[in-house]
Amino acid sequence: MKKPDKVPVEDATGGAMRADARRNRERLLAAAHAVFSERGADASLNDVAKRAEVGIGTLYRHFESREALLAATCDEQLLTLAKESRERSEALPPLEALRVFLAELVHSAGMYKGLAASLGIVLKSHTAGCDATTAEGQRLLEAAQRAGEVRGDILLDDVVCMAMAISLAAAENSSDPKRIPRLTGMFFDGLRSRPEPRGARHR
Repeated sequence: MKKPDKVPVEDATGGAMRADARRNRERLLAAAHAVFSERGADASLNDVAKRAEVGIGTLYRHFESREALLAATCDEQLLTLAKESRERSEALPPLEALRVFLAELVHSAGMYKGLAASLGIVLKSHTAGCDATTAEGQRLLEAAQRAGEVRGDILLDDVVCMAMAISLAAAENSSDPKRIPRLTGMFFDGLRSRPEPRGARHR
């Protein structure tokens, strides 16, 4: 049987990428991972270009913004997050599946120092990993809402916002290993659907 043709890598404009351009992109991603790991997500993009041994113009031809570069650098981890979440959720109650997803998203937001502050924008970058993670989060949220375990007015953006906040808070006090589960639990207490107390009035 003939093997399917390899899908060409695309550049920032959506066109098929030449071999030399593809090599430059791969060098930029490797350099970005190294620089962001050393200096955080707000590290100089000039330093990334220098580490990759290309000009800053080449960097911007491949990645139109810092968030686009961060998204591409995190893409593999986000793809894994979404895949493992889908597999794991089959054996978990809806609310627990959503809770574990949030904890994993917090972990991914801590991949680089300062990444959490840009997580909401990064997830809208439409890389394969960002789209898969967004779709999985939406799926889990809707499942928990259908089960009556999560309030119907909660949006996925709210979950992402909380992941950002928890990750930032955890980074400020990394010596407390229980902080992430404690903050996650506090957030989920607010998510839960509860019958309104008898006699309560809306204001």
